[in-house]
Amino acid sequence: MDEHGRRDDQGAVRRGKKPAPIPRIGPRRALNASVLTDGRGVPIGLAVDGANRHGMKMVEATLASVPVKWPQPSPEHPQNLCLDKGYDFQDVRDLIAAYHIIAHIKARGVEAAEKRDIPGFRARRWVVERTHGWMNRFRRVLIRWEKKVENYVALLHFVCGIIAFRAAGVLG
Repeated sequence: MDEHGRRDDQGAVRRGKKPAPIPRIGPRRALNASVLTDGRGVPIGLAVDGANRHGMKMVEATLASVPVKWPQPSPEHPQNLCLDKGYDFQDVRDLIAAYHIIAHIKARGVEAAEKRDIPGFRARRWVVERTHGWMNRFRRVLIRWEKKVENYVALLHFVCGIIAFRAAGVLG
């Protein structure tokens, strides 16, 4: 046994040697889904890209994926977008401003301080996290069986439609 609890024949890293590369089985690659939701958690936009890509690079594709026309923002009814600290970049802020949307992005370290100082503090992004949880309740989405990315994206759109119908009370 070594320090990681594995025997040498179980693939542990031996001193001085690099581990063997992990073989990729089949043409499937890991994907990352970026979902845009309304205030109730109903998905209104979806973009998919490789899992090795940072989420901030998917903001433009996610905003452009909304199938309906955005309402014109006015001083009485501005459009708002809540993002977490992973999107705290000037490029993202500029892109959101180009869509005439007010960005609410927590700066790095602010949320940790609020969580420490304010009892019972919860982040606003729980709405999107809940939507991801709803999507993962569909086994076909949680365990990706599709080899083609197009088929998987179509399945994600189908799941988003089911979630929207359930939120509207059409489906049980």
